[in-house]
Amino acid sequence: MPSVAEVIVKVLEENGIERVYGIPGDSIDPLVDAIRKSNSVKYIQTRHEEGAAFASSVEAKITGRPVACMGTSGPGSIHLLNGLYDAKMDHAAVIAFTGQVESDMIGHDYFQEVNLVKLFDDVAVYNQIIINPENAEYITRRAIREAISKRGVAHINLPVDILRKSSSYKGSKKTEEPKVEYHIDFSKAKELVKESERPVILIGGGAKGTSEKLNKFSEKIGAPVIYALNGKGILPDLDPKVMGGIGLLGTKPSIEAMDKTDLLIMLGTSFPYVNFLSEDAKVIQVDIESSNIGKRIGVDIAYTVPVSSFLDIEVDEKKDKFYEEMKGAKEDWLDSLSKQENSLEKPMKPQRIAYLVSQKCKKDAVIITDTGNVTMWTARHFRASGEQTFVFSAWLGSMGIGVPGAVGASFAVNNQRQVISFTGDGGFTMTMMEMITAKKYDLPVKIVIYNNSKLGMIKFEQEVMGYPEWGVDLYNPDFIKLAEAIGFKGFRLEEPKDAEQVIEEFLNFEGPAVLDAIVDPNERPMPPKLTFKQAGEYILSIFREKLQGI
Repeated sequence: MPSVAEVIVKVLEENGIERVYGIPGDSIDPLVDAIRKSNSVKYIQTRHEEGAAFASSVEAKITGRPVACMGTSGPGSIHLLNGLYDAKMDHAAVIAFTGQVESDMIGHDYFQEVNLVKLFDDVAVYNQIIINPENAEYITRRAIREAISKRGVAHINLPVDILRKSSSYKGSKKTEEPKVEYHIDFSKAKELVKESERPVILIGGGAKGTSEKLNKFSEKIGAPVIYALNGKGILPDLDPKVMGGIGLLGTKPSIEAMDKTDLLIMLGTSFPYVNFLSEDAKVIQVDIESSNIGKRIGVDIAYTVPVSSFLDIEVDEKKDKFYEEMKGAKEDWLDSLSKQENSLEKPMKPQRIAYLVSQKCKKDAVIITDTGNVTMWTARHFRASGEQTFVFSAWLGSMGIGVPGAVGASFAVNNQRQVISFTGDGGFTMTMMEMITAKKYDLPVKIVIYNNSKLGMIKFEQEVMGYPEWGVDLYNPDFIKLAEAIGFKGFRLEEPKDAEQVIEEFLNFEGPAVLDAIVDPNERPMPPKLTFKQAGEYILSIFREKLQGI
């Protein structure tokens, strides 16, 4: 009879799970050995469990399929939590296996004994410990099903003695799942669209995979398209209908379109910063998650269906296109961005890096962006082609996702697409050890470091809140020497006039490479259409709202 560990791996194989990221340890070693004997499930050795969870989260975000990670008892599994919260909040299906002390030692305050079921209760949509060996197949199968259906983290805690015990394996029936057809009356939505003179579409992550339908629908009704962070790249940034992002990372034409609209159509987004949304427009919201309906603002009509199903509706073509009215505002905005992107001032403007990489990289590249000022430079200055995939730690907003995220992305696309990671020097140094993982598995990732020797976003936040800049200076090692010691090719960029040539060489290098870009530490990530003082007042209002909610 197979062991519990072997049964778990059989279920993973059966469900097409290709990788388990993590680090071995005594309490998880029976599972590691079962993976060793598998022909289809591969073990990916990371250098930190946080990196394992981030990599699995990013792979799941890109593929839409479940991915696994693991940690040994106690500290090894505790390290998984930050990356797992990224998966939870961005709705990625991740299976987390955690080791545990022998079952007869649970409750004895044993070495490395941690109540991991209790600890993981908030992060997981399914959270169980295997106590009876005969439950191994059922619990593993259900964990995968729950992670997929609820789009989140499923956690299984594994006492080491249980992993070694024998268990039966029955296998599953091949279940046919007919495609769900949504027969819904969209007549009221059609009426609102017909009556509207200035409709605006706001898209989020729920609109991914609908580019063609979205393009036709927005063209037909003449609606400008604005995106929340997870909606970047669904349509090309230079499409005349696309006004850009919204919020603190957004654009002036998006603000203007939102101010003028009489109908806001929200597709697959629950954008949190309500101050940027229209207060007067009628609202149609489409979201497969019913709990997201009306979460932020009042809604006139709601549809809990996939965005793709809503975009199938037949609407009359409007002669007057609102997005054409916005043409001048968008051109003026792009001109203002161009001045920053083409500046030859020194220290170099970080905007120049994001823009030039977008011009030189592959049109179907996968772009991972860390958290901080770096998010702003990608959101605003990277001109998305419409074929690229963008991944952020959008809802958790965790620093450190950049390097392990590039690892997960490379596996997700099987090295068939270019993978570029944008990081700040702060986020990079949090998880830079995962460069070793990339080199070990021959992943040709390209890592861009905005090196300003500061925690730049925190410096900005301190300034607008009236505090002196303090505690944000970074002592950085020589990133080129560090990269070369690991086996990466290092490129240093300080001269703005050299940027095009250096970036082209960096992106065209065949193996893994690091671009150490020395940028201006005083370049502020200014919100659109706000003075520095207004930006401070706005950010303070957000902090006050958060404090009131505590």
